[in-house]
Amino acid sequence: MPLLDHFHPPLLGHRHWEGFHGRWAAAISDGLNEILPPDYFSEFQISVSTRIEVDVGTFTENGVAEESYSNGGGTAVQTRLWAPPTPVAAFPAVFPDDFEVQVFSNAAGPTLVAAIELVSPGNKDREDTRRAFAAKCAAYLQRGIGLIVIDIVTSRHANLHDELMTLLGHVEGCAFPSATHLYATAYRPVHRVDRNEIDLWREPLALEQVLPTLPLAIRGLGCLPIDFEGTYMEARKRGRVG
Repeated sequence: MPLLDHFHPPLLGHRHWEGFHGRWAAAISDGLNEILPPDYFSEFQISVSTRIEVDVGTFTENGVAEESYSNGGGTAVQTRLWAPPTPVAAFPAVFPDDFEVQVFSNAAGPTLVAAIELVSPGNKDREDTRRAFAAKCAAYLQRGIGLIVIDIVTSRHANLHDELMTLLGHVEGCAFPSATHLYATAYRPVHRVDRNEIDLWREPLALEQVLPTLPLAIRGLGCLPIDFEGTYMEARKRGRVG
């Protein structure tokens, strides 16, 4: 089936991307839960940068807020929230979009063991959001968490895998050899003999081509195949897209 034959950027608003990426993440997570052993489970996470908690103090007087909640007996109880001291400074921050599938192990309580990142337009539109996305991916890999990144955003031409390789200092031989704006990459942290390494799978994508199947490295379990073509078509079906 052709890739992105319906989802063309001029027809896509940000809300449409959110809806489709959410359905795709859900389809990937559901597929993983069908093949994971009983002591592993998958969940999908969606967080959009514009939906960050608003400072409660903005809506209160004298720096104290009141909030009502139920005490379990049907009675509303009011509590006064503590207002912290005035901060010494406030500086600009980047809260990147997250469209993510996470895999957890229950062996010793829920522990994150793998992640799949679906790149959004918001992850690619500015230097600071690209850097924040790369830093998040680097943090996963440095904790030994297997990772896949897939980017089907045609409206922005940045390559976040190359940003990640630049951050990790491994551009030579690891970045894409030529300008590549659509791609999927998989990373497997491993320990071999006397050193730690990260195995890399790197697939350029193109319109009218089938999406690849990539290995998701799950710590303590091994690799499982992620069928992006199948899950992509399932997401289209859930959204009733022809």
